[in-house]
Amino acid sequence: EAGFYSVRMDNGIRAELTATTRVGFHQYRFPEGEFSVIIDLTHRDELLDYHINLINKKTIALKRVSTAWARNQHAYAYMDFSSAFKATFNADSTKVILRFKNKHRSLQIRVALSFTGVNGAKRNLETELNHWYFEKVKEDARSAWNRELKRIEVRDPDEEKLRVFYTAFYHALIHPNTAMDVDGSYRGMDNQIHQATDFTYYTVFSLWDTFRATHPLHTIIDRKRTRDFIKTFLAMYEQGGRLPVWELCSNETDCMIGYHSASVIADALSKGITDFDVALAYEAMKKSATWNHLGLPEYQTFGYLSVEAEHESVSKTLEYAYDDWCIARVADYLGDTAGYQTYIHRANAWRNLLDPETMFMRPRVNGGWLTPFEPREVNNHFTEGNAWQYSFFVPHQVPDLIAEFGQQAFERRLDSLFNAPTQTTGRTQPDISGLIGQYAHGNEPSHHIAYLYNYLGKKDKSTKLVHRILTDFYSSKPDGLIGNEDCGQMSAWYVLSSLGLYPVSPGQAEYALVEPYFNSFTVHLENGRFFSKNDFVERFADKLFVSHQELTDERCPERNFKTLMNVPYLPPPVIYSQGMSFIGKTTVTINSPVGSSIRYLLQHENIHQLADTHQLTLTIDRTTVLEAQTVLKRGNSSTMSPPTLAEFVK
Repeated sequence: EAGFYSVRMDNGIRAELTATTRVGFHQYRFPEGEFSVIIDLTHRDELLDYHINLINKKTIALKRVSTAWARNQHAYAYMDFSSAFKATFNADSTKVILRFKNKHRSLQIRVALSFTGVNGAKRNLETELNHWYFEKVKEDARSAWNRELKRIEVRDPDEEKLRVFYTAFYHALIHPNTAMDVDGSYRGMDNQIHQATDFTYYTVFSLWDTFRATHPLHTIIDRKRTRDFIKTFLAMYEQGGRLPVWELCSNETDCMIGYHSASVIADALSKGITDFDVALAYEAMKKSATWNHLGLPEYQTFGYLSVEAEHESVSKTLEYAYDDWCIARVADYLGDTAGYQTYIHRANAWRNLLDPETMFMRPRVNGGWLTPFEPREVNNHFTEGNAWQYSFFVPHQVPDLIAEFGQQAFERRLDSLFNAPTQTTGRTQPDISGLIGQYAHGNEPSHHIAYLYNYLGKKDKSTKLVHRILTDFYSSKPDGLIGNEDCGQMSAWYVLSSLGLYPVSPGQAEYALVEPYFNSFTVHLENGRFFSKNDFVERFADKLFVSHQELTDERCPERNFKTLMNVPYLPPPVIYSQGMSFIGKTTVTINSPVGSSIRYLLQHENIHQLADTHQLTLTIDRTTVLEAQTVLKRGNSSTMSPPTLAEFVK
């Protein structure tokens, strides 16, 4: 249960575990009077540095520095035992066997943890657990979790639904984790010890996953913790030079893609959580967007990532575009018009990968489209997904994406997604699970898609799909999740969707609505107010969307965000050819939008040409590089797109 774990092992030992915030409390019952405990510092990841210090016959202090996903992970422990032990070390002192003998055949261990050092662990123990009453700690942990879980009170005659809901809510609240001592000390991204004075420092930011629903859930029920998350981001930026991507134990793992700290910051700001250094956050967001890695220089130059430039090029382009929209939102909030123009322009990068022939987001190679193309294929051009799933990832400009299709055609494409065969092609990707057609609920890129029918005025279709997912893909059995929990995202989707709302576009203080899944619920807010099922019946029944302010009565920024205000966007041309290499001569075609012109340069000629047409065919008979730009004339002035490059080798 929440705050307590118990197991009887095959050898007859019974283990019981509970905890305070920073101290684990173990209780063991052994079948014989003599028993032992092994402390093994080589367990799990590679050991870099360590020390086991026998303080006395009942106390041990540990230092463990290791490398794995977190490349420099510091862990310290101060361990008190209820009985005296006799210790035996192995040859290199990485393991110690503690032998016990008492007539009660029982043992308690208090294990205080710290990232800063043994002294920090000892302080944590002395402050949080200065007694040996296991049942009291267990009850305190239960009460602490109950306070958290009572933020949302759900009532339903189906106990299985209640069990699934509160398990999901519990999962959604586990991460991020407190990562500082009781006195505010924490180990920063620079591996130095710092002091937090007005916030809690956290770790485990699985942001590629959690920006979608987990962090938006916190903006509703726990605004203080949201503020502390962002203050943690800013401390990481000041101490490590960048915002977290996937942070673990004050290490940047660079796992997954995007710079989704920007989403968490923009979402909080749009919902009136402003008590952090917004100017510093804006500076940090821009630094993340101009970092010299993971294809960002090419993305800024060409407006998209090609297959040659970066692996997972389609997914990275689309997620960078969304994050840039989040930066534009913050620029607008701060009144930086130039910054807004820059980043709202970059937010249109998805247009450069939308193939007008197939209407899928498609990899680009050598200036053109990757051929052959199979939208079901799982390959190195997408992140844990395929073109079916990622072609709907434009959460920040859904109306614009629909406009590219036309309403009826977009609805047909959505229908096709959910009705397609469930088989994928290409490489095996275990993350792609929970399939309804090519929709994959077991992985995050699909999580917003069922709600896109709302943008077509078809709330009933969204409701039907969402309720199907809630019913079929979540249960209280051991395999009760259809995919990877990913630090609470899978469960946060359940929590919000079962209440009847979902943030399709975090950064915009708005939720898409479906019919709630439960008979009755009440969500308690920090401001003392609440909203309930009655609001969905009486106030929101005819609505497709609801604003955060209307839902929570939280005061959101009065400034008029340019949420849907776009800027004219000129995509670079597409260069069609038979391939990079040729014999004799080859024909290439340059396409740009109707009504535009084409400016091009052949490297061997080194002379720019301007063709007053949106489609141009060239014959190439030697090795060269072709550079082309879209040109749009407006009176006596003209605008040019970023360049498209293609190389041809004879």
